Amino acid sequence: MPDPDIRQRILAAVDTAFDEQLAFTAELISEPSLRADEADAQDLLYRAMESRGLEMDRWEIDSEELRNHVGYGPSTVSYENSVNVVGTYKPRTTAGRSLILNGHVDVVPTGPEDTWSRSPWHAEMKDGWLYGRGAGDMKAGLVANLFALDAVRAAGLAPTAEIIVQSVVEEECTGNGSLAALLRGYTADAVLIPEPEENMLVRANVGVLWFKVRVAGEPTHPREMSTGFNAIDSAYTVMASLRKLEEKWNEQRSSHRYFEDLEHPINFNFGKIVGGDWPSSVPAWCEIDVRVAIYPGTTADQAWQELQDCLDSTGLPLTATKTGFYSEGYVLEEGSDAEAVLAGAHREAFGEELQSFTTPGYLDGRVFTLYGNTPTLVYGPVSEAIHGFDERVEIESVRRITKAIALFIAEWCGVEDDQAG
Repeated sequence: MPDPDIRQRILAAVDTAFDEQLAFTAELISEPSLRADEADAQDLLYRAMESRGLEMDRWEIDSEELRNHVGYGPSTVSYENSVNVVGTYKPRTTAGRSLILNGHVDVVPTGPEDTWSRSPWHAEMKDGWLYGRGAGDMKAGLVANLFALDAVRAAGLAPTAEIIVQSVVEEECTGNGSLAALLRGYTADAVLIPEPEENMLVRANVGVLWFKVRVAGEPTHPREMSTGFNAIDSAYTVMASLRKLEEKWNEQRSSHRYFEDLEHPINFNFGKIVGGDWPSSVPAWCEIDVRVAIYPGTTADQAWQELQDCLDSTGLPLTATKTGFYSEGYVLEEGSDAEAVLAGAHREAFGEELQSFTTPGYLDGRVFTLYGNTPTLVYGPVSEAIHGFDERVEIESVRRITKAIALFIAEWCGVEDDQAG
């Protein structure tokens, strides 16, 4: 770690700017950055990075190279307005190790807004929590990246390695934003992603597949219903069959490192169902949108084949179409220098040892780990109700996470006196 004087200067700089950091986070939350509608939020971040003197880049993520990549998630929307924003700090002296500070700006839908205790786009601070859609997942972390770098520089220090600050799209549905950034040539010696991870480091996480099952029916009038074929009724048969496959995969957890002690690591979620055209017609169709998890080491193609076999076993007239995530899970192997540096930074910021855990959710860390061969530290603040009503992030946790990131930057990248400051 840097010497005690430097550490204290960095920690004090985080505290000095923390009210400004919270205000900027609230401003970012107030920009609704739902899928394909992230442009205003990305403009805000672009201006913030540019005002700090970072070398700026902004581009629409779609490309033939992206669509042909093994980690690409098939998209169901146009990428015409899907833009990544990257700001790069260029060192005066290169002596340390380079770093990517990654975060996603896209958020999931709010659900019925009248069920929230406040507007999901109103970033209220109450009882030590900051509320709003994306507060935890993951706008607080996205802003923490920027203000952690600010703190190092405000402490009169200049990092001695390249630092790439990324705000990407599509994390909540395909992972294509981070993959597009990697394919654009952004690489580093380590990656840090401050997702809402309860002040802990993610050791391993699942891969995720999204797909739509469409069951075909035979419509008829209800008076002669037995002569028709009800697609909605049959959709429940499909779901029951998939539940059996889910149970089978969960029974295999003892064979997968870091997943042995999780009670139910593999979750199949039926996130949407719609079907039929008329109350007095036997429904001619029904569609189910499904999200499934897979263990690290299982390829998306292997999982897809098992899913196809499961669906075929129903004997029903159906089709399955990929609609988003087609991603593999990953493990952060123990013993990297990056993890050791983060452990020291966490100890300084929190006064306790860094803990790691396994999560049954998707993370963009898989992009940099699997395809960039880069140690990727997914580590971030305490949150509640992400993807739910009244999503919130713990304010003091954000402060300490920002301090840990700033200390990590100083140690990992190295610092020198900022002669320009």
